[in-house]
Parts: sequence; structure tokens; C-alpha cells
Amino acid sequence: MKIGLVCPYNMFRGGGVQECVLALREGIVARGHEAFIITPQPRDYKEDPPEGFIFVGTGRMIRASHTTSDLSVSIDFARLQEVLDTYQFDILHFHEPWVPIISRQLLSRSSAIHIATFHAAMSERRTSRTFEKVIIPYTKSILKYLDVMTAVSPTATNYVRSLTSRKIKIVPNGIDLNKYNHSHVSDPPKAPKQILYVGRLEKRKGVNYLLNAFKELVAIDDGFTLLIAGDGPDREKLEDQVMLNSIPGVTFLGYIDDETKQRLLKESAVFCSPALYGESFGIVLLEAMASGCVTVAGNNSGYASVMQDEGEISLVNPKDSLEFARRLQLLATNRPLRDVWRHWAQASIGQYDYSEVVDQYVAIYQEAYDKHQATHP
Repeated sequence: MKIGLVCPYNMFRGGGVQECVLALREGIVARGHEAFIITPQPRDYKEDPPEGFIFVGTGRMIRASHTTSDLSVSIDFARLQEVLDTYQFDILHFHEPWVPIISRQLLSRSSAIHIATFHAAMSERRTSRTFEKVIIPYTKSILKYLDVMTAVSPTATNYVRSLTSRKIKIVPNGIDLNKYNHSHVSDPPKAPKQILYVGRLEKRKGVNYLLNAFKELVAIDDGFTLLIAGDGPDREKLEDQVMLNSIPGVTFLGYIDDETKQRLLKESAVFCSPALYGESFGIVLLEAMASGCVTVAGNNSGYASVMQDEGEISLVNPKDSLEFARRLQLLATNRPLRDVWRHWAQASIGQYDYSEVVDQYVAIYQEAYDKHQATHP
């Protein structure tokens, strides 16, 4: 099969959707099929596209409540048709098809089989009425072109389920487990009272509530430290919160690379992601699980879809500072409970390896392709 993977975001900036698309292409090619990534060309990218990439249109940085990325803002329709005529794709797989503009233009012109994957927890994002007025009719207009719909979690289906009663298959997000060395469940962290946050510093991530809880925690045990990695619009406000409330032991690291993140996950006692809403899944939770780093997470529905069974002990209401602090202390210091959590994580993480995720997508492609061949001999 020849498969086109359509991503409306800047493939060179990183992000969960982009990582999924890159891993999917690699896995598809490894299984003997052809695969190409169709994406806008960022305005600051002047080179020829990398191998396996097809640029269609141009993109620029858009900052909104639902995304901060380069999105397609202009389309060369002659180029679009040229791509479709030249490559003759069997499958076009659209990631976040609700994002204007590239998906809609391809869908209306393509005769390929159309697969869609919804990644975002749209129903939990506090979007403006103006945004909803644009996106809802836009999404409705593309549903008729989709042959198969998938989503990364039940939470990611909520938005599209409000627009259609059609079946939506769940295929989870994944990670490359080869990047992580599985620690034995009894291995102690190198920094036994170090708490780590990695993520964007913005309101919905709940870092201000983590700081409130950490203040309560160090009042009980001043041996704890908190590392906050990442950047975003709330960084200065959060730094002011630390200073004005005299919270000790907090360090803002700014952006860290992937190698540093993996090292800190292995060193820290607890990874904490107190997101309030807008999380459809939680790849960062998978990374912590794969690293053996015990986790405390916000009790949003996307995280709950990952932290199941014994993993539920990770979930906490970030706004309850005292309970949040107690959970951080308990999961950092209670050795038997940590061992239970890490046994669960080690047993659960295998299903999220990209090799498993790619197999599920390829099976969906094959089923749709065989059905199409049977009805269009």
C-alpha cells in the first residue's frame, strides 16, 4: 500500500502529534509499505523536504487556545492536485483533520481511502465561542469524506461524537520503548526526594497548584526539592508565585532536551503532571512509566484513561493542596506502594510501544483497503 500521512502542524518543532506521525511513517516503511508525510512548509524552512516528506502549502505560527504551532495558511491548489496525481495514494491518513486548511482541501479532491485520527481533547479545552462557531461547522463538513475514524483515547472522541454517531476506533498514543532502559522495580531514585515536572507552563497544566501543594509538602518535610522543566506564557507568573510565597527548593530549568528529560526521569522520586483539562491521553505519563518514575497526575479524563487499575493511585485533584501534598509525600517515600506502582507500570507499558501502535494502524489500513478492493474491483 502507498500511504500519505497528513499533519497540519510544523513537523520540525516537535509535539505529540508530530512524534506519532514520524514513528508511524518509520513503522509503515519497516513493514514493507510506502509512506510519505504531507505537511505545510514552515516559512522559516528554506531547504528541500527531507526524505519521505511532501510539502503542500505554507504555514506560519498560530497561537490559540487549542494549539501553538505552524498551521497551513496558504495552499497552492495546482501543487495539491499534482501531489495526488503523482503519488496515487491508496490511503490518506489525516491527523487532526479538524485543523484548517490542508486536510479539507485534500479530502475534497482525493479518491484514496480516508482514515482520520483525532488527538485533541476538544471537549475539555476551554475554547472561545468564536472558535467553536468556526470549528464545529468545519468539522461537520469533512465527516462525509472520512471512511474510518480513530482517536487516541475515549476523551479524544468526545468532540467528534457530538457531531456523528459513527463508530470511532481507539488506537492509543505510543512511545519508543527502545529509548528507555527499564529499571528494576526495586531500584531507588538517585534523588529520593526530588519531584519533577516537565511540560508547557500555561494555565491548564496546573503548575500553580503544584506549587501550592509543594509549599504544604516542604512545611512537613523540608528535604524535598522540585524541578520545573519547560517554558510558556506563565513562567514569570509562576516564578513570582515562588518568590512571593517564599517556597524553598524550587528550580526552574527552562527548556530541556530529550536526553536530559530521560536522565531526570530516572533520577527523580516522583514525576508530577497536574494538568486540569485538555489532555486527551498523556504521552508524558508513558515516558515516566517506561522510566520507572512513580507519577502523581491530575485527575482529568485523558490521564485517567492511562492511569488505570493500580495506576489510579497516581490521580489526584490538583486544587486540593493538602491531599495533593500528602500524595506526593506518600508516593515518594512509601517503598511498598512505590513497588506496587512500578510493577503495574512495567506490566502495562508494553501495549504502548510504537511497534504495537503501528501494527494496529496498519491493520486498519489493510481492512479498509481490502474492503475497498472488494467493492471496487
